[in-house]
Amino acid sequence: MGFIGGGPVVEELDAKFWRLTEPLTYQGAVETFTVPAGFRTDFASVPRALVWLIPRYGAYTRAAILHDYLCRGDEVGRADADGIFRRCLREFGISVPRRWMMWAAVRLGSHLRGASAVDVLRWLLIALPSLVFLALPVTVVTTFLLLFWLVELAFWALSRLGKRTTAPPPTPQMKTA
Repeated sequence: MGFIGGGPVVEELDAKFWRLTEPLTYQGAVETFTVPAGFRTDFASVPRALVWLIPRYGAYTRAAILHDYLCRGDEVGRADADGIFRRCLREFGISVPRRWMMWAAVRLGSHLRGASAVDVLRWLLIALPSLVFLALPVTVVTTFLLLFWLVELAFWALSRLGKRTTAPPPTPQMKTA
């Protein structure tokens, strides 16, 4: 069981989205799922503050594409799509903590669709170990991303003030023999 063939063949559509240029096939325990060429994906939907911990693509890219496809279609329900995602992560050898965090995130996303406040609280309790583990690093990384953005903004503003008004001198040309 697992993916048939090599890695996904994709083309970039913009800064966030990609399109499969060749089909991607996964052989499950009972069924085979084929993501068609032309399918649009963002790989793993990871919030920016957590990309340092779980990048948008990696060893789990094919699992993320399959999960996107299954969630948008009607072949399986959301819970089954999330379960297949978790199985794929295990098959790719993703570590237990990372696999658990990724699975908990997609399950929470599934439950937030039309969920009651009680459902959200229940899932927050399940995700509490991840939240405790991530609280300090996320705060530090987010703070420094904000700081870096402010530094970039300051340098951009300074570059606008000191913008050249004349063209730079031409570069010397090398002669070839």
